[in-house]
Amino acid sequence: MKLGARFFYWMPAVVLLAGATLAVAVLTAQSSVQTQLGAIAVGEGPEAIAFDGTHIWVANQFSDTVTKIRAADAAVVGTFAVGRQPLAVLAAAQAIWVANYASNSVARLDPATGAVLASYPVGSGPGGLAFDGTHIWVANRAANTVSKLRASDGYLAGEFKVGLRPVALLFDGSSIWVSNNESDTVMKLRLSDGLVLGTYPVGDGPFGLAFDKTHIWVANFFSQSVTKLRASDGAHMGKFSVGDGPAGVAFDGASIWVSNNGSDNVMRLNPSDGAILATFAVGNGPFGIAFDGFNLWVANAGSNTVSTTALPTQSLATD
Repeated sequence: MKLGARFFYWMPAVVLLAGATLAVAVLTAQSSVQTQLGAIAVGEGPEAIAFDGTHIWVANQFSDTVTKIRAADAAVVGTFAVGRQPLAVLAAAQAIWVANYASNSVARLDPATGAVLASYPVGSGPGGLAFDGTHIWVANRAANTVSKLRASDGYLAGEFKVGLRPVALLFDGSSIWVSNNESDTVMKLRLSDGLVLGTYPVGDGPFGLAFDKTHIWVANFFSQSVTKLRASDGAHMGKFSVGDGPAGVAFDGASIWVSNNGSDNVMRLNPSDGAILATFAVGNGPFGIAFDGFNLWVANAGSNTVSTTALPTQSLATD
């Protein structure tokens, strides 16, 4: 699924794929060589992906499910029903959290069994999640708000106005960051009351966010670029060209990784200057990126797979 417009979440749910097979496609480097582990079949329209310390969790947008994959051997160990159109998944507070876009809810799952322990109403069209150590933050794409839920019991501690179509959230250790896809901005929010501390222009159609311990990285979906902002004050530190439709961005402890939804690849960047260090072919329409400490995992929304490969030695986090 290639995303050529801003409104791309209005497809009906379709079939669930129970179980997994090792697909023929592999994550192949175009400018460097890495160990290739292959691609795992999951549900329909996988967009978001998260690591809980042992397992990889994948939100299958058009199957209304999440898939649980054992990171050690890439085996699918379960597929579990959630709400309608799950767009985000997060491992936090000893639970798995899923934002159900078409159900206007966030589900809390038992990580051992995949059972839905509770479901909490939020704003319209939830599609991004973050955890600040106490609260779950939810980006409500259709409501132009973020909700703040107490993780211990799901209590709604606040709902705050942000920009147009907030799609992703990030916690940098002190503040919450929001990418506003239709405002072409990111916002920095105060944890205590959601006050907007700053609004910063970026590229066209900002989507994924990452934090490298000093800077915020923003994937600009319609600009074929990523923007680097200094987290302390939002200062613009650089804008770097990447592939077509950059959607996901992540930091592995040493490098920045970007998934290019329209180019069907991921890129590894030098965080100091944004230089492209390597480009790797993946499945169709890559979106979310996760790391398990040793391997890179990529959700391919257009091919209903997750690609995985070992990280290069120089990218392994050391802290």
